[in-house]
Amino acid sequence: MSVLEDHDLTALAELVRTKAVSPVDLVEESIARIERLNPELNAIVTPMYESARASALQPSAGPLAGVPYLIKDILAQVEGVRYTAGSRLLEHHVSHNDSELIARLRRAGLIFVAKTNTPEFGFLPTTESLLFGAAKNPWGLGHTTGGSSGGSAAAVAARILPAAHANDGGGSIRIPASCCGLFGLKPTRGRISLGPDLGDVMGGLVCEHAVTVSVRDSALLLDLTQGPAAGDPYFAAPPVRPYMEEVRTPPGKLRIAVSTKTLNGVEVHPDCLAAVADAKQLCSELGHEVFDAELPISGDMFAHAFSVLWTTGAALTLDGTAMLTGLTPTKDNIEPLSYALAEAGRAHSASSYLLAVGLLQRLCREIGRFMQGHDVLLSPVLAEPPVPLGSFHQPSEDPLQGLVRAAQFAPFTPIQNATGEPAMSVPLYWNAEGLPIGVQFAGRYGDEATLFRLAAQLETARPWAKKKPKVSA
Repeated sequence: MSVLEDHDLTALAELVRTKAVSPVDLVEESIARIERLNPELNAIVTPMYESARASALQPSAGPLAGVPYLIKDILAQVEGVRYTAGSRLLEHHVSHNDSELIARLRRAGLIFVAKTNTPEFGFLPTTESLLFGAAKNPWGLGHTTGGSSGGSAAAVAARILPAAHANDGGGSIRIPASCCGLFGLKPTRGRISLGPDLGDVMGGLVCEHAVTVSVRDSALLLDLTQGPAAGDPYFAAPPVRPYMEEVRTPPGKLRIAVSTKTLNGVEVHPDCLAAVADAKQLCSELGHEVFDAELPISGDMFAHAFSVLWTTGAALTLDGTAMLTGLTPTKDNIEPLSYALAEAGRAHSASSYLLAVGLLQRLCREIGRFMQGHDVLLSPVLAEPPVPLGSFHQPSEDPLQGLVRAAQFAPFTPIQNATGEPAMSVPLYWNAEGLPIGVQFAGRYGDEATLFRLAAQLETARPWAKKKPKVSA
């Protein structure tokens, strides 16, 4: 049985609808794939096999009825299932309710089979927690999967399943998508509700969605999960029409600005520059107007403001976890980087936090004005190809070294978390070592539609679904 390897979620749902396969068959095959591949990949950390088998016997009637799915073990809560966020502090914590996103995925008919590996609290762009160990990249087992959705990306890249839940606060959808050769869209801020437990996270930096093999699966999942829930503090304007229709719509001639300059002055690896040059040439051949540009914002101002939100967010995470569990975060149950980030966050005053929010809002307006003259911004996703595991070392005497290394590796993706704009990593390039290197296309605020149209065009011109890593189901 190879339907899971050769079909995306959309196609699997059609096979179930026409009774060509049964939900039971799909669930059992997904479990078998996990059991076969996870010893090498370490992508799955919490099996949900028995509840998945029970759901397969009585699947719901949604558009993705009977199709198995994976949930990242950060942010989204699944009632009655262990929730760790990759931390020893939460190793035995069990969620008391479904998040709004999980409820919507259930209504869509998806069956949750397992939860995926993450770095502790999602603070690093690699998936190497002390609790669960490193997730391995199926394109090269000694290399990072990226983070923080690295377990999800490794599982999808290895074709355990064609899509998995992911979320993004500084690039955590796009970075692992780039490292693992997948499509990864970060939606507009407020597109998917974080309720009922959260209003926003880190001043709006964090959002939910997925990593997928196909563009249309990303569009369908967003159609099924987007929109506000009662009490949300804000939400994105509703789309003009379903995103699945956008996937079937030609993009027309787009104005695509290209920028490969980092805000922090980090030099970009030749392979990542080559990936952008390749994408630039492809877009030109497809009839788009492509030209070089430079973002009109201060790198120092951006780095300062973002770091204030990131560190105060870390303090909030640890304090909130303590409130949730009644346990005290200490250096014995929290990783050195997480502890140091929280300490740095607590050193900021309330006024310095609000000032950082104001600075980012100012930069957002400047980028917003810049984007008025362009349809899409093309850049690298990362400044380097997937780096070796262990590259983000956090020594106890100077744990913030891990964060400094992260800024060198991922200087591009945090910009759209700050602006709230949608952005996607598209798998168009592999280097001489056979490692995938995604390119990023960012759109105007609220304009996922243009990105989906362009992504579908690129997918047709340069199909990537049949490219599979050495370690795959």
